[in-house]
Amino acid sequence: MRGLEGRRLGLICNPTSVDAGLRHAADAMHADPRFDLRVLFGPEHGVRGDAQDMITVDSEQGDPHTGLPVFSLYGADEASLAPTQESLDGLDAVVFDIQDVGSRYYTYVWTLVHAMRACARAGVGVVVLDRPNPIGGALVEGGAIHPGFHSFVGLGDVPNRHGMTAGEIARFAVDTEQIDVDLEIVEMRGWQRSMSYDDTGLPWVMPSPNMPTLDTALVYPGMCLVEGTELSEGRGTTRPFEIAGAPHLSGHQLATALAREELPGLAVRPLTFTPTFQKHGGRPCGGVQLHVTDADAFRPYLTGVAFVRAARALDPDGFAWRTRAYEFVDGVPAFDLLAGSAALREGIDSGAALADLAATWRSEEADFCARRGAWLLYR
Repeated sequence: MRGLEGRRLGLICNPTSVDAGLRHAADAMHADPRFDLRVLFGPEHGVRGDAQDMITVDSEQGDPHTGLPVFSLYGADEASLAPTQESLDGLDAVVFDIQDVGSRYYTYVWTLVHAMRACARAGVGVVVLDRPNPIGGALVEGGAIHPGFHSFVGLGDVPNRHGMTAGEIARFAVDTEQIDVDLEIVEMRGWQRSMSYDDTGLPWVMPSPNMPTLDTALVYPGMCLVEGTELSEGRGTTRPFEIAGAPHLSGHQLATALAREELPGLAVRPLTFTPTFQKHGGRPCGGVQLHVTDADAFRPYLTGVAFVRAARALDPDGFAWRTRAYEFVDGVPAFDLLAGSAALREGIDSGAALADLAATWRSEEADFCARRGAWLLYR
């Protein structure tokens, strides 16, 4: 990070901002006289990662360990998602050092894009310390975001599983939005697009409270769709997103319905679980656990769509779409924000076959794959 020496810096960070020895970037940079680290910026879940999803994080008086001022980038309204002019005053550059999980819904890369827009207005540079896409950089799955459906779970028009790193998302945003920012990406050495996170030898640090393992990250591009329903996505269990269901469902019936779809790279196990908090907290739920048997063959988005479709078909009266505000958006169903349009929800409601639903995103997926080469850093 020699290019950072002598520059007045802000750092966007969270618990994943560690080196191979697990030392946090804020602690290391604050203690190193070569760096003039002045402020910290906390994304969703906070600088130290202690806040649950969609929980307002207030700006703090100072980070307890370093004493540095902390500005929240996930407050009470949409305006809070970007650094303010005041928070950027006196800085030469903002450094972004966060582990993403490779899914469009995960908000950290959109925090980066918000910061890039703000830094462009303020004349402050942005430096991205790039990290691996933990579920690989080769496979892409999912459709586009249609006009009127952009949100903090999809600021940029990339598929649900985009196969890109944070640095590549930054290049995509600069190109597609014409963001006039001084952007520098510190590239990785040794990473290849075919690698899983296990191949890197790096330690896994939870990027958020409900992303405990690499297995969670692998299913997340599809099972996050469950957030757009009143089914439990397994928050309040030890295996969120791998486990999902609801009190009104039979786990055995749900597992049988999913087995009929012959989803690739997947085994499904019926179970009963009781979430300790959030949706259906304290109530026994019938559901399934997803066991990925072949990560290369597994298609998380197809699997997530299949799960929601099967749950609705098994008990249409007990099933409900989420209608409450979601990620600062009211008036648009949460599921539509996650899917990128109303088409998937409407198709599920009409009883469309899984193959017909999948056909709705194939052309958009292929179009993105044809374009994304312009933004890739690793071949």
